[in-house]
This record gives sequence, structure tokens and C-alpha cells, in this order.
Amino acid sequence: MGRITARRPVTRIVVGGGVRSRPDLLAVEEPLEIRVGGAQLALTMRTPGNDVELAAGFLVSEGVISRGEQFRQAMHCGGPGAGGEANTYNILDVTLAPGVAAPAPELTRRFPTTSSCGLCGKAGVDAIQMSSPHRLADDHSAVDAELLTSFPDRLRARQAVFEKTGGLHAAALFDAGTGELLVLREDVGRHNAVDKVIGWAVLADRLPLRATVLQVSGRASFELAQKAVMAGIPVLAAVSAPSSLAAELADTAGLTLVGFLRGDSMNVYTHPHRIRTAAPAGSRRAEGALR
Repeated sequence: MGRITARRPVTRIVVGGGVRSRPDLLAVEEPLEIRVGGAQLALTMRTPGNDVELAAGFLVSEGVISRGEQFRQAMHCGGPGAGGEANTYNILDVTLAPGVAAPAPELTRRFPTTSSCGLCGKAGVDAIQMSSPHRLADDHSAVDAELLTSFPDRLRARQAVFEKTGGLHAAALFDAGTGELLVLREDVGRHNAVDKVIGWAVLADRLPLRATVLQVSGRASFELAQKAVMAGIPVLAAVSAPSSLAAELADTAGLTLVGFLRGDSMNVYTHPHRIRTAAPAGSRRAEGALR
């Protein structure tokens, strides 16, 4: 699997069962410097692979672009001076379409973004929340509750690298109506996995992502909710808990936020009208949305 995984010797200790050495497979984590027009925008720690998608999704999340047509191309390049430095594939230079404004100086991250923090490097609180060009209130799509409960297992079944390393987050985009899995990406950073999914949509010119569900393998933090809003995704579902700030943002932005999606149950924290349910046996309620 190339640079996505790395083999390393480990000492395996079992209390009462002895000690032995064996090789172990680890998920690779490397820096990626994202440049726009040759100027550094951000440095993030990520799992190599789908770097162009990662950069494109990051630009959507930061409000630099909102449509696929605004992203022209991206190219891996050599070191700082470009003069003869080897291409490590850890620097990516993006070219925006003609007429698209370059990122504002305040968007430049002041220090590296770790794999656990998609907001690290922001200059202040005012730079955290951004306004989306896509109105989620205009998206009247809905997803069947029973169909929604199948998404976590389907995501888990497709996590090829997690199966080998146990060290990656995943994000997947599903069609809300048919349940079709449109794209799945893995990364050491949950925010990177989501950016790769959104970047896939940018390159396919599918923004805004109306009538879709973003399923994530962990918790739903503020940053993930914001990325969904910026991409026009109406439903964000997580197998773990959301944060209070994620719920506040979702409520304000019109995002349906689902947490603790496990087995046949879920908690819907905001805008439950997008989750269709069938009335239980013996109930007088007809099939409809959650109230």
C-alpha cells in the first residue's frame, strides 16, 4: 500500500503469557504543505494519498472556493526553493481558476495543523466560524431512519487501511435517497478524511452536496459540522457524540446532526425533519419524519 502504511518491529507483551518480537503495520503520518499560487496557506499532518482532494476540500472548508469550477489544478512540487530539491510529495501547489480571489492573508495558518485538530493555527475565535454560500434550509431532502442505521457498518466494512492498522479515521458520503455509497476516504486526521470527501466532490463538480449524508467514524466536532455546512451537506451522522458547539452550529445553519448512530438507534440533535421514521406496530402515527 505504498506510503499509506509502514512496517515496524514491536515487542508484544502479554501479562502471564510471555514476550515476543513481531512486525506491526502502522498508518503513515506525514506533513503536507498546501500552497495556493506558490504562497503557503497551511501545513497539515495527514496520511498520504488523495492529496489533491484534501487540498480542494480544505479550500472549501476555509471559504476560499465553493464550486468545482473555481479549482483549476494542483501539483506536487519540490522543496522551498524548487531549485533542484527532491519532490517528497509533501508540498502541493494549487492553481485557482482565473478570477477567483487568492486566500485572504488571515487564512494562513500560523503553525502546523495536527492530525487531531483541524482548527489549529487559526488566528482567533472570529476566524473559526465562516458563512456558507449554500443554504441548507433550501435542502428538503430526507433519509429513511432504517437506511441511515446501515451506514456505520457499511463504512466500517470499507475501511481497508483501518483493518490493517487500526489507526485511521474514515468519512463517507451517502446518497440520502438511495443509500448509495458515493465516496469513502481514510486518514489519520478526522478532519482530513472529511476534506478528502469534500475534495472528491470538488473535482467531480458536485458542490453543493444536496441530498447527501456525511457519515464519520468517530465523534462530531464543531470543525466537522462546519465542513459539512460549507459543502452544502444537509445531514452529518456520527457513531459517537457531538460537541455542544457542533450542535449549536448545526441548529443555526440548518444542518441535521445525528450522534450515537449505533445498531438500530440514534440521537438526532438538530433538524430531525430530515429523518423519516415508520410508526411502530400498534401506533396510530403514520409514517413520517421525527418530531
